[in-house]
Amino acid sequence: MDYIWAYPEDSGYQGREPLTGFTVQASDGTIGTVDRQVDQPGRQHLVVDTGVWVFGKSVLIPAGAVTQIDRDAKRVTVGRAKDEIKGAPRFVVDSQTTDPAYLTEVGAYYVTLVGAPTG
Repeated sequence: MDYIWAYPEDSGYQGREPLTGFTVQASDGTIGTVDRQVDQPGRQHLVVDTGVWVFGKSVLIPAGAVTQIDRDAKRVTVGRAKDEIKGAPRFVVDSQTTDPAYLTEVGAYYVTLVGAPTG
């Protein structure tokens, strides 16, 4: 399950580049904007401000769900539908970005989605 916490090699991620402020695009529409990112090896993820889409809440998206980063358009594309992201374990407080139990729960959820990579 470790792969879910790292950007795929073909995503265009070049390492430690700031993605804050980038628009996040799901397979079926815009989710929101990158509010924060964590680049710690084994825990890479984005915290996305969804605005009104999920009642003003944020969602945590593991880096392994990212399929493309377009620096020119300032857009991050994830290979999941909005409902799949909405169905992920709720992100409530910043301390969850370092909580092993919460990260395990989120990682397990994304791994089980249809189309998750196998390795």
